[in-house]
Amino acid sequence: MARKLLFTISSYAYLEPRFLAAGELDRGEIVHKTFPDGERYLRVAEDPWGRDVVLLGGTPTDLDWLELYDLGCAISTGGARSLSIVMPYFGYATMERAVQPGEVVTAKTRARLVSAIPPCEGGTRVYLFDLHTDGIPYYFGDSHVTHHLYGASLVTKLIQRTMDGRSYLLGATDAGRAKWVQSLARDLDVEPAFVYKRRDPDTGKLAVTGVNADVRGREVVIYDDMIRTGSSLIQAAAAYLAAGATRCHAVASHLVLPPGALEKLRASGMFEHILGTDSHPGSQQLAGSAIESVAPLFVHAIERTYRI
Repeated sequence: MARKLLFTISSYAYLEPRFLAAGELDRGEIVHKTFPDGERYLRVAEDPWGRDVVLLGGTPTDLDWLELYDLGCAISTGGARSLSIVMPYFGYATMERAVQPGEVVTAKTRARLVSAIPPCEGGTRVYLFDLHTDGIPYYFGDSHVTHHLYGASLVTKLIQRTMDGRSYLLGATDAGRAKWVQSLARDLDVEPAFVYKRRDPDTGKLAVTGVNADVRGREVVIYDDMIRTGSSLIQAAAAYLAAGATRCHAVASHLVLPPGALEKLRASGMFEHILGTDSHPGSQQLAGSAIESVAPLFVHAIERTYRI
């Protein structure tokens, strides 16, 4: 199988070596400059003509969205035979539907932006990872084939490595995550648990009202799809500990961890471990065995697609 050419947006440079180590990929150089007026200069310095190209770039920020779009257009119009757009983190995933009149469904508008990248003769594919909702792939245009990769194997590997020999339950932050947690719990052969929440009719805030499982004398690993402020995790951990759990651990597919979030989680004193994948640049605040890389999962999926 011919080697593919890998280009990476700026914010995902930390993940590039892991992709190069995971598959038969050649590193493509990109020239970046910023002018005094704030405008950016980008140049694809490696000729993509006739090559199968992989473009690595999640979209935590608006600038990341634009860089991914700009580079995708340059690679396609530069004559790439095919283009695989790898998005370990899809920004605005929680804005997948309108709740109030006039709200912008940003997940849809951003999917349309990526769909506007000109398709390559050999196909343009988008690889997504552990989306907040399964409907997002359907927001992309028909010219871009989407592949939604699930991180269950990575999350279970993290948990098994950390909890080796311990007795524990797998907990959800709320009932909305219960179905996914039940599936993971079956893979781990452990009991699932989740907390009940009720929205206060006066304040509109959610409050925990109970726990569905007997957690007394047990450890609880709490799963959430992403860790942002950490408030949901802390609220859930407080409920499990109040119900008799001995200690809690946190695991997430996406470690967003904006400034202050990790410090907040650690200061709560509720979590022995904070675990996750390297799908988001925020994950680089953690290291070692607390992180499982998404690179092999994506590389395997890309290679499998080209073998079909």
